[in-house]
Amino acid sequence: MTFARAAAAAIGLPPELLDRVRATRPAWSSTLPVADLAIDAVAVASVAIDHVAAARGSAPGGDVRIDGAAVAASFGSDKVLRIDGATPDVWSPLSGFWRAADGWVRTHANYPHHAARLRALLGTDDVARGVARWPALELEQAAIESGAIVAAVRDEARWRAHPHAQALAELPLITATSAGDAAARSWPAQGPLPLSGVRVLDLTRVIAGPVATRDLAHAGAEVLRIDAPGLPEFAWQHLDTGHGKRSALLDLAADREAFERLLAGADVLVTGYRPDALARFGLDPADLAERRPGLVTARISAWGSEGPWAHRRGFDSIVQATTGIAMRESRDGETPGALPVQALDHASGHLLAAAVAAALARQRAAGGSPHVEIALARVAQELLAAPPADRREPAETGLPSHVTRVPGGPLLTHAPPILAFAGAPDRFAPPRPWGADPAEWRTAP
Repeated sequence: MTFARAAAAAIGLPPELLDRVRATRPAWSSTLPVADLAIDAVAVASVAIDHVAAARGSAPGGDVRIDGAAVAASFGSDKVLRIDGATPDVWSPLSGFWRAADGWVRTHANYPHHAARLRALLGTDDVARGVARWPALELEQAAIESGAIVAAVRDEARWRAHPHAQALAELPLITATSAGDAAARSWPAQGPLPLSGVRVLDLTRVIAGPVATRDLAHAGAEVLRIDAPGLPEFAWQHLDTGHGKRSALLDLAADREAFERLLAGADVLVTGYRPDALARFGLDPADLAERRPGLVTARISAWGSEGPWAHRRGFDSIVQATTGIAMRESRDGETPGALPVQALDHASGHLLAAAVAAALARQRAAGGSPHVEIALARVAQELLAAPPADRREPAETGLPSHVTRVPGGPLLTHAPPILAFAGAPDRFAPPRPWGADPAEWRTAP
């Protein structure tokens, strides 16, 4: 459990908790130990939640049993998801690998605003023709300046030599610090699950952050996701990771007073935008520690908050291309490949949930204003540094799924829960429609 032990050490979990883990492996084909990463991330989240239960007085649980088939379904949830029986369109035709004048690039244009910026940059709707006119690194830089999402495909050696890779290498897998002094807060009244009564304000999008907050909701936390009214989310993406959470719309600038009321009642704030994107709203960890002492802050990003790329945009597929994973997964040594699932997103989400759980226990025991942080690129480097796996063709087995009715909405076929903390529900609470709830806490503090 190489990844699990590195994560546990970083967030202060007793390493012996991992001795209880029993797991079967997902059937994936990869040259990298992506199955180990997935199992370890789920294991750490599970034992961290058990750690909270113990801190609140519950008896220790037994073995932590992780089902590899369910992990495969969850990490590959876009392959399982059906909305009223229909498979959603997940990838834009503008997203993918393209030949540049001197190599390869990867584009990400699933969101309409990113697609528009890519078309404007290339000057054409024909992405293959437009990309072919550019050297890869020049196109990457032009995309950064224009707000489009394009990454030059690098091999591991080129990435390791990059200043940002070297900055990340100095960091632990998960960063856990204190943003300021605070008295220890009290746990809320005991409930049926380890995080019952804990309030989590969720300012995340796409996959990694919502996976983290879904874990917290599954462990009993009240999770309220806040989105900007003018930045809609894909319905399928929200439903895929929205289980057990409520969803509200709030303009942080125009509705600042309402947001501050939410912060005043929160135990945890999770953000998933670029590290500086929310600073103008006073959401830097140090500012929050001053205004809301004892609040646990958590941040997930593509590139982290240290190093020359700290403020760049990025997604799982872009990080795979940049860090050398795409070339490690190449079948012919020339054409880039990809991991069998978006493992950087999903693993980072579970690891961040573990870090939040450990931080809550630490704050209630010793005080402080804990801040935890994880970057997809740092997880990628940990994966690349691990001993290689044997590429095996995946077994021909069906992926498990559950069926849930969205309140007032469609019938959802989705991946089942995978956390294995003691007393974990075997089914998710249904997701709420995007933006359907008021921006207020439901439970008393």
